[in-house]
Amino acid sequence: MANPWLKKNPFMSMWLSAANSAAGAARGRATAQVKRAGRTASTNLAKDMMDLWTAPLTAGTKKRAKKR
Repeated sequence: MANPWLKKNPFMSMWLSAANSAAGAARGRATAQVKRAGRTASTNLAKDMMDLWTAPLTAGTKKRAKKR
């Protein structure tokens, strides 16, 4: 007699296929979010570094508040 646990199960196959599809979509969203966060951090770092280096050059150009 053949072992029934070794037979192919179409319902299990469909369930695993759907789970794999959902996991792939979640992985794609997570990867995109990590890339966006990395680009934002890189942009902010570059801006902060430029502000750090150029602040002494533009230190005397502050606008004064109007007196009333």
